[in-house]
Amino acid sequence: MALGPREEHEVIRRVRQAQKTPQWQQHFNIRAGIEGTLGQGLRRCDLRRSRYRSLDKTRFQHVLTAAALDFLRIDAWVIGIPLATTRVSRFARLRPG
Repeated sequence: MALGPREEHEVIRRVRQAQKTPQWQQHFNIRAGIEGTLGQGLRRCDLRRSRYRSLDKTRFQHVLTAAALDFLRIDAWVIGIPLATTRVSRFARLRPG
């Protein structure tokens, strides 16, 4: 077993301890929500590409995309489609219990 430099180990240990605090988890939950919205936009509305070259038209496309995502989410809420659960990796599924 090889150990890295002591300074790196101490920083990693401090960061892992900070991740257990409620403040960090609350901050991460906000980020996870934003990442979920971006992922939905990428999958459903092709956010990676713009149809236009000008910045104004591209900005307008992004506004329309955001409105479309809002309508999709409202529709899913009205119909009663449950929120997706977090994906569990194949390796984690092997764990018993």
